[in-house]
Amino acid sequence: MAPDRIPPFAVEQWMNDHETTCKYNLAETCCASISIDQLLALSENKEAKITDILNTSRIQDYGEITGTTDLRTQLSRLYSSKVGTPLTPKNVLITPGAIAANHMVLYSLIGPGDHVVCHYPTYQQLYAIPRSLGAEVSLWKSRPEANWLPDFEELKALVKDDTKLIILNNPQNPTGAILPKPLLYKIIDFAEAKNITILSDEVYRPLFHSISPLSSDFPPSTLSLGYKNVIVTGSLSKAYSLAGIRIGWVASRSAELIEKITITRDYTTISVSQLDQAVAAFALAPDTIHALLGRNIQMAKANAEILDRWIIKHDEYCSWVKPLAGTTAFVKFQRDGKPIDTVAFCQTLQDKMGVLIMPGDFAFGEEFKGHVRIGYVCHTEVLKEGLEEMRKFMRKEYDDLPVLES
Repeated sequence: MAPDRIPPFAVEQWMNDHETTCKYNLAETCCASISIDQLLALSENKEAKITDILNTSRIQDYGEITGTTDLRTQLSRLYSSKVGTPLTPKNVLITPGAIAANHMVLYSLIGPGDHVVCHYPTYQQLYAIPRSLGAEVSLWKSRPEANWLPDFEELKALVKDDTKLIILNNPQNPTGAILPKPLLYKIIDFAEAKNITILSDEVYRPLFHSISPLSSDFPPSTLSLGYKNVIVTGSLSKAYSLAGIRIGWVASRSAELIEKITITRDYTTISVSQLDQAVAAFALAPDTIHALLGRNIQMAKANAEILDRWIIKHDEYCSWVKPLAGTTAFVKFQRDGKPIDTVAFCQTLQDKMGVLIMPGDFAFGEEFKGHVRIGYVCHTEVLKEGLEEMRKFMRKEYDDLPVLES
């Protein structure tokens, strides 16, 4: 299959065009971001100060090329379960955000003639980049009528003799759904039997706000399920409220896969900012991480309930599958049994009320007519005020919006 020209990145295009002019950003996918001062205040070490994070006397050379030992050690600790072989720091590569991590993995492993299966809907990068590299991509679709749970038998039917990679997104953007633990084990066993590598984008992990850790469905990281040829990517942006420091990572138990990705990384990155990595290491350290995640999980849980009440009050026009994790919800709007034109909806809503949300069919594919993505883990007051403006819009403007044929 010949490489495709990379299409415009719809989500980023919409955000670039709209987020600087909105009053209420309900399209943001990060937990409400924090400052370095706020990060320090979250630490259990109440004597901590800025110089405990940033060593101002350190020479700012390239530093450790694959990432600082401190940061890679903190990440390897998070991926090391109580049973099994611990993940070592050398199995972690630091990158400028998860978007770079995903790109490096895909560029390293995929080429013309390969076949890729990608969990869908998801972040456009995960299927657009393989296509641009000349791979054939089959979409493993999740659907709202099944609570966004994809069918394992469909995955098996999609896999071919030349399938090189299965791409997962867990928790899922834009739905907030999860791939539950029993399904993950089926995927792992199936992939291992066929020697297919798995890439799991876990950028919204561990923001599980509406499923108990004691549930039999609670999903562990794919990296902890015993299959060597698994790669996970993550970042400090979504669950950790630190998008501004641009820290992501690639982790795998396979030294061979890490070596391949390291070669690609050498051509694109050299190293990542020592200052950014120092902040990241402080955030992930035992003294800080529990309070930081606790803040964000509680905010996500409270805000999801607020959004749920809003949807119930407007259930004549909208519906959803309530998300279990992450920061995003995929909400369907319709009128008279037909999906709303969401581009017109989102544009008019921002023009008249200052509220930014994301049109789902524009960002994730035409089959999602009527859907919008709402990022609800902003500051709670922002969510409340934005939803109040949406309430006014629904009463005064909604009936004038165009609808689409189903």
